[in-house]
Amino acid sequence: MTVDVSPDHPTSRSLVKVVYFDEESASDYLDISIGGKSVATSEDVKDRTSGVHGRVEAKLAARFSWLPFLGGSAEAGMSADMSRAGQSILRKTLSNTILTDYLAKAEGDERVSKLRELRVFAPTNSMAYAKMFTPYMVMLKLDDIPFDLSRMDESLLAAKGYYELIGERGDNSRIVLRFNIRAFRNNYGLADLGRMRLVFHGVQVGKAAQNALTMAAEMSSDSNSPESVTVLDLVDGSGRGDETLLDVYDVILAGVEHDV
Repeated sequence: MTVDVSPDHPTSRSLVKVVYFDEESASDYLDISIGGKSVATSEDVKDRTSGVHGRVEAKLAARFSWLPFLGGSAEAGMSADMSRAGQSILRKTLSNTILTDYLAKAEGDERVSKLRELRVFAPTNSMAYAKMFTPYMVMLKLDDIPFDLSRMDESLLAAKGYYELIGERGDNSRIVLRFNIRAFRNNYGLADLGRMRLVFHGVQVGKAAQNALTMAAEMSSDSNSPESVTVLDLVDGSGRGDETLLDVYDVILAGVEHDV
């Protein structure tokens, strides 16, 4: 179902900046939606990009061929440099093609929810909360710590591919947003999401209790048990049985919109 939490949102909005884009998920969505046409588009882009790469390489080789002290090594060097440049152009062009194809296909598709006006934050004691700070650990040197702080960020990357944040609406209702940590663009990261007014394109994939997002719950042998219930929990009536389950969305795209 398409979700827009802004009650008086404009009839038209234009995306002006992409902060996060999960290309693999978008590519799968396109393949499922249009039955392989995206593969043909990618092949067409590869052919066009290879042609541009060849023409630029030939022009550069001709321009610098008069330098006698460079000789064949110059041509070889230019060929290698242009090959790297061509691959970079190819990757960017393919990425942008998937992005534009995805935006065109997702427009009006009720299977992709458009989530707006959310306050986004990492739950305390969650892996996402820790991931926001671990990049700074490399600056710390504490001899009495029994583990290498500088390796924490690397360890979290290896241990977990998707990180959950809470999205809170104006009425205080909440949802869970899952992000592929490698899908951020333009050097953005988890910590930046809470400072921006974004639209999130997401696909609902299930439900989860907020307590299940803590590091203790993630490392528990029972993945369905967020935390053990104590006698005090039972007395206070705060056991897991009363835990509200939140809708979980895998985020495909996050970006800044402009009202048209």
